[in-house]
Amino acid sequence: MTDRALSVVRAGALTTVQDRGRPGHAHLGVPRSGALDAPAAALVNRLVGNHPEAAVLETTLDGCAVRPRSAVTVAVGGAPCAVTVDGRPAPWGAPVRVPGGALLDLGRARSGVRSYLGVAGGVAVEPVLGSRSTDLLSGLGPPPLADGAVLPLGRPAGPPARVDAVPQPAPPAELALRVTPGPRADWFSADAFRTLVTRAYRVSAASNRIGLRTEGPALERARAEELPSEGMVLGAVQVPPDGRPVVFLADHPTTGGYPVIAVVRAADLAAAAQATPGTPLRFAVVGRR
Repeated sequence: MTDRALSVVRAGALTTVQDRGRPGHAHLGVPRSGALDAPAAALVNRLVGNHPEAAVLETTLDGCAVRPRSAVTVAVGGAPCAVTVDGRPAPWGAPVRVPGGALLDLGRARSGVRSYLGVAGGVAVEPVLGSRSTDLLSGLGPPPLADGAVLPLGRPAGPPARVDAVPQPAPPAELALRVTPGPRADWFSADAFRTLVTRAYRVSAASNRIGLRTEGPALERARAEELPSEGMVLGAVQVPPDGRPVVFLADHPTTGGYPVIAVVRAADLAAAAQATPGTPLRFAVVGRR
């Protein structure tokens, strides 16, 4: 029987298994999780002929290296990076046939943060609550990749896509996040929301899969009392005591006790996943205050 699996040779800074996530479990305290750049993950699945829900690998900044135990078709997307097979250059953004035993290496992201590796058949680790995604907050799903780990692969679902080239979106030189006022906008001073949508921020190096942290002007609260924990949604802009807004991403907590001044449009969160530390950031209001 063919041994369909990947051996991890170099795990990289943070490489995780991700799919579309596990929505519908917030009442149990389980975040959605899933690929932070969902369009990039969907694209590599399409390139290798997978179903949209197949699991892929999401790398962070410095890529990873794997060795398939049998011949596989792969595609790399998301943040542009060098791709090599046994040291020879291979295309980014296109299906590539990798022989069994060959070393597939995804290099450091040339721009952006997260690259995605799709493999025909998908990464077939055991699902938890209907998803194979690694959730860094709750600990559900497989652990982040470690050197020497072995990842099983599923059976290919269809032929690779026939493409000449795929879009290569550049990470934003300036990240623009569209927001609507949040449920606790009235907990802030009259000037706070204006500050949020008119002043410049930057993406903080402390950002992760849980939230995009910002550097910039603090938002002043009008109410100082404690807020009981309440439900949190993807894209919520929560303001901790230091006044610097945090945009909740896929592994965000399902409840929180800091007020939410705004909510980011879901369509803008893929760009947030690729914004490097120091990227200028502006919030733009698209709903009535």
